Amino acid sequence: MPIPAETFFLDPTFEGTLQHQLQRMVGDAILAGRLRAGDKLPSSRKLAAHLGVSRITVTLAYGELVSGGYLRSSGRSGYFVSEAAPRRDSFEASPKAGRSVVDWNRVVGQRGIGRMMPERPADWRKFPYCFIYGQVDDTLFDHRNWRLCALQSLGRRDFAATTGDHFERDDPELIKHISLHTLPRRGILARPEEILTTLGAQNALWLCAQLLLNQRRTAVMENPGYPGLRAILSQTRCAVLSVDVGRQGLRLENLPERADVVFLTPSHHCPSNVTMPVQRRRDLLRLAAERGYVIVEDDYEFEMSFENPPAPALKSLDGDGRVIYVGSFSKSLFPGLRLGYIVAPEPFIREARALRLAMLRHPPGHIQRTVANFLSLGHYDALVTRMSHAFKMRREVMARAIREHGLMMDEADITGGSSFWMRVPEAIDTRELAARLRNRGVLIEPGDVFFSGPNAPRSFFRLAYSSVDAARIPEGIALIARELASMRAG
Repeated sequence: MPIPAETFFLDPTFEGTLQHQLQRMVGDAILAGRLRAGDKLPSSRKLAAHLGVSRITVTLAYGELVSGGYLRSSGRSGYFVSEAAPRRDSFEASPKAGRSVVDWNRVVGQRGIGRMMPERPADWRKFPYCFIYGQVDDTLFDHRNWRLCALQSLGRRDFAATTGDHFERDDPELIKHISLHTLPRRGILARPEEILTTLGAQNALWLCAQLLLNQRRTAVMENPGYPGLRAILSQTRCAVLSVDVGRQGLRLENLPERADVVFLTPSHHCPSNVTMPVQRRRDLLRLAAERGYVIVEDDYEFEMSFENPPAPALKSLDGDGRVIYVGSFSKSLFPGLRLGYIVAPEPFIREARALRLAMLRHPPGHIQRTVANFLSLGHYDALVTRMSHAFKMRREVMARAIREHGLMMDEADITGGSSFWMRVPEAIDTRELAARLRNRGVLIEPGDVFFSGPNAPRSFFRLAYSSVDAARIPEGIALIARELASMRAG
């Protein structure tokens, strides 16, 4: 007698396709022992009718479970739980499970690093006016070609490259494309021996900090600046000097006479999007040569320059080999990709590769080859073009709405990036503003986490447009303006 179809129910909160949910549902029941060897599953027609899904969805799910050894097909008789189906071992939980007598606050030593990063709710996609930075827009991404490139990377021809443990080198196809196509667009010439892949820019910055800094050295970073870098520098125990950023980027007149490493984002400053002019970049390199600085250039979002072509990278102007370049595909493809790269002189790359080996060996080969395929077939360039057009339109819509409602932008002559850097009267706390707006379906990022020191200003916030539809922007800005007016009146 078959298991009744009414045994199964769909979970509306499941994140995935209906087919995957059906596979998970049946597989979990078998692993837990609720379905036993020889039990007959409901027919695809009955289960589809009960769940309100198509019959082909059930058939495909059953087929995958057969391939995985959970079910067996018996011709016209239907599907049965396989005698060889896996089982989940069960152990009686200890009465002390979950308890710990260790004082972990004392053992760990360093605390509070996580609080340095901007906060965002896990269910941000459910908010109608999501102005959170760095999230992907599903409607712009090339799902079909990405899937084809991933399948290609898993084919027989690429199997060795994607499944091997190649810690001594990176995917040659990816490195080749970065060297011959990506870097020349930034004016950079580099040999394969001068390039190292990383798990995104964050991992690249961590590797640089670990190799260049210690308790006796000094690092300079922008203020406001990337909070993820501040978290990294705090772990090196080096001295950190924060230098203010003006309308043309880092204020060179405030740079200290003695420092070891300068970290900066010259293409689009984080978070204001200010672009450092070429002449100021030359002046910075001159100062670095005179004072012995090493520079780490985080060149994120250089593709998102709408009105003017992107300025040449700082590293392309470097004649002394003192600039370490950090790039990333995570912003332009999707943040969950976690794939970036470092470009630096070969001795540095050799040490960085050894440190990466000790930490994570290498980024997954499947990801490296999938990205290599996506780049080499031209899909990446098409995606960036599509994103640039969409972001330019959204920026124009948002800028117009900001002006109409009298909000203050703390920037001038910004022609790219994917966000606005905003400010409010000092009497208003943007953390309180963010909390109020969240109840109205609006998400913004308070700006205090970008500043150094215990008395970070609470009068800044960031508005991003990478994942919000242009049609929703005016109403979202109107809600922000109304809430600000309410707080002023209060």
